[in-house]
Amino acid sequence: MRILVVDDEKHILKGIKFNLEHEGYKVETGYDGEEAVELARTGRYELIILDIMMPKIDGLEACRRIREFSSVPIIMLTARGEDMDKLIGFDYGADDYLTKPFNILELKARIRAILRRASPTAQQGDRLELEDLTLAVGERQAYLDGKRVELTAKEFDLIELLMRNRGRVYTRENLLNTVWGYEYPGDIRTVDVHVRRLREKLEKNPAEPEILLTRWGVGYYCKP
Repeated sequence: MRILVVDDEKHILKGIKFNLEHEGYKVETGYDGEEAVELARTGRYELIILDIMMPKIDGLEACRRIREFSSVPIIMLTARGEDMDKLIGFDYGADDYLTKPFNILELKARIRAILRRASPTAQQGDRLELEDLTLAVGERQAYLDGKRVELTAKEFDLIELLMRNRGRVYTRENLLNTVWGYEYPGDIRTVDVHVRRLREKLEKNPAEPEILLTRWGVGYYCKP
């Protein structure tokens, strides 16, 4: 498993690299946002870890640019811990978020959870269909009207869960705990951001969704 870690604080970068390599991961590093984008474009990684506060371009902008050509899972790091940063990060396509200072064991746990969910363990023939949307689960690919749609790891997990349980309404708290794979300490608006992004990618008219529906005051579900 190859992981890219980009942070301008070299002592933090060194600590993350040491601990992840001790777990058997192959780790490459960078020191600014522009380097993060270039490395992501030219290398093949199973996961990217980005700090937000970096020179040249920040981690949020780097994440946004990476999402233009890659759906690799991205974990964002920040020293600020502001909810708005988290929501912007998710809006730009981040899969998870960790606030500095963090416990390295927690980072490892989140990496394992993301990589486990991103691993194509399902059979290649496992396909889910709804309206013009098809999920090739084993390949972890989404197709709309036969055309491939790029989804982040968490976006795919979310729509897969809802399509497998069509008609079942999930609260935001249910979705956080089920899709993220642990008791998520963040804002439940994270779910709203991911749902909005999915609708923008998968619905013909996001303002009048036909696939990913809302049960007002309760939560979200897929059309039965």
